[in-house]
Amino acid sequence: MKHQTSLMTCASLLLLAGCSSTPSSVTATDPATRAQQLAQQLLIVDTHIDVPYRLKDKWEDVSVSAPGGEFDYPRAKAGGLNAPFMSVYIPSSLEKKGGGYLLANQLIDSMEAIVGRAPDKFAMAHHSSDLALHFKQGKISLALGMENGTPIEGKLENLQHFYQRGIRYVTLAHSESNHIADSSYDLRRRWQGLSPFGEQVVAEMNRLGMMIDISHVSDQAFYQVIKLTKTPVIASHSSLRAFVPGFERNMDDAMVQALAKNGGVIQINFGSSFVVSQANQWGLQFKAALAAAPKGTDEKSFRAAYLKQYPYPFANVDTVLDHIDYVTKLVGVDYVGIGSDYDGVGDSLPEGLKDVSTYPNLIAGLLRRGYSEAEIEKIMSGNLLRVWRAVEAHAKS
Repeated sequence: MKHQTSLMTCASLLLLAGCSSTPSSVTATDPATRAQQLAQQLLIVDTHIDVPYRLKDKWEDVSVSAPGGEFDYPRAKAGGLNAPFMSVYIPSSLEKKGGGYLLANQLIDSMEAIVGRAPDKFAMAHHSSDLALHFKQGKISLALGMENGTPIEGKLENLQHFYQRGIRYVTLAHSESNHIADSSYDLRRRWQGLSPFGEQVVAEMNRLGMMIDISHVSDQAFYQVIKLTKTPVIASHSSLRAFVPGFERNMDDAMVQALAKNGGVIQINFGSSFVVSQANQWGLQFKAALAAAPKGTDEKSFRAAYLKQYPYPFANVDTVLDHIDYVTKLVGVDYVGIGSDYDGVGDSLPEGLKDVSTYPNLIAGLLRRGYSEAEIEKIMSGNLLRVWRAVEAHAKS
């Protein structure tokens, strides 16, 4: 699908700081060069980066080069990333054994510590308007999303506590069903969608001004959320089932259409197993081979040997762009964005999108496919900001 190419207006190019009527440099026509320019001019929001849990056991100073993962300040600046949503990930095992509330607070503390160590580079973002302010100041906004509602522990006052601590979206469940919702990964559908308490959580998130994240939940839970919510919702890091048939963790066409009707946005996950069926099947086959291996087999060495025999089929920039194209053709460009899952999907990231320095590669691909700069701005941040503002406005009303 081709899109009419147009130059962005001053207002759409810099939502942010305003722009001069006299351009400081000639606009590049080469897609790769222009993409580098746009990455620095546009606001880029990525709704899912797993830095907090990455740093839980092995602290790294991400205000300088930190090669232990896919995010640090130098690479984020190089890639033009302005507003990563840091994922406060809570393992599903803590639903039964407890400790989720404590861990969530510790992970939030760690993000505040990053800002405290480098206040010239980072700032916490609690409101959509903070992003433009921090952009003007040359700082990267750290917004917070909670991946798994386990820390709420059945108490709406805990949800309010996390809102006050800066959490601006909650992924209702993760890899197992919890006390709020069923998980797409969990064959035991305890609630057949949302629990009665989960219905209260949806209403309270609407009231507080928190975005509801339907990534990870079962299809039934998704449709119940859509029916109950008074605000647009997000899929913070999901891709499309059309490309990975049978993978419920991704969204099918009817769900994307329902999401668009709700005014929400699907943020495309970059992980290869979310993007191409071959990578998803590789993962299933590896797990089966490992399970059949002799008891006591070292998983790391087994994986290395398996990879030599069966190389991992990585996705690439174009296969990620195919998902964006698909959503645009299905429901329009207003309902798609990016939720990379950097630091969360291991060594499965696409060729050309290996870390936070590589967003220009995605932008160059969009330019080559005929997207206008105004449409690219929507994909990189505008659509997510529209949802966030709508959620804030509803809470105020």
